[in-house]
Amino acid sequence: MSLRKMILVVVCVAVLGSAAARPASAQCNSSPDQAVQCFVNNAVKSGLTSPRYGMTMSQFRAYGVSVSKILQTDQTYLVLMGASSAIADAMPPTNADGSSNVSAQQTAITQIVNAALANGLAPLPAATTQQDVDYFSMDIVDAMNTSGGYLQLLTPGTPLRLIDSYIVTGTTNGVANWSTINASLSTAIDNMTKSGLIKIPVGLSTVQVKSFVNSIAQTIWSYRQSTQRAHL
Repeated sequence: MSLRKMILVVVCVAVLGSAAARPASAQCNSSPDQAVQCFVNNAVKSGLTSPRYGMTMSQFRAYGVSVSKILQTDQTYLVLMGASSAIADAMPPTNADGSSNVSAQQTAITQIVNAALANGLAPLPAATTQQDVDYFSMDIVDAMNTSGGYLQLLTPGTPLRLIDSYIVTGTTNGVANWSTINASLSTAIDNMTKSGLIKIPVGLSTVQVKSFVNSIAQTIWSYRQSTQRAHL
């Protein structure tokens, strides 16, 4: 799906999910969820989008409802959009030689998103599943993969590359010293927090942030091994 179509679908689902209290002439006005399902139905029929990830139409309609829930959960939506843009920039679906490796990127998406959920950075919205959140992030990253170079100009992947720099420094002869890497990342987070470069949100602890960053480091390492990259 193109970035333009993806944005259009996301915006329309958001509008339907948040404004379904308005009167409607069709039978789709009985609940917000039904309004979203009707939109998904019509979007597929008109060719605006199509079921993916092996979904049936029923599953795709349910996924549409989950997307509307995600879009209405500001913290989760913001974290997922930030993580997705960073991944699309710093962890493309290609190997070091330029050949395709979509699975490496999708694995990275799943691992980073699940780490965000597990560490409290992105609360799981009601009536959604972890798989829904993974699929939503994959859709966003897939759309951003074809940004014409403008995403790279904005460099949202800088935090991932910064984390990767500690992995590179802590690696000798192809072997990563995770004790050294994790200790260095922990010290870096403490220093950036004290200097004000990182502001820990209320309700989130430094321990959770460090755990999330350590998970990202492991994901970056796995991605680099899969794509044979020396660094991001």
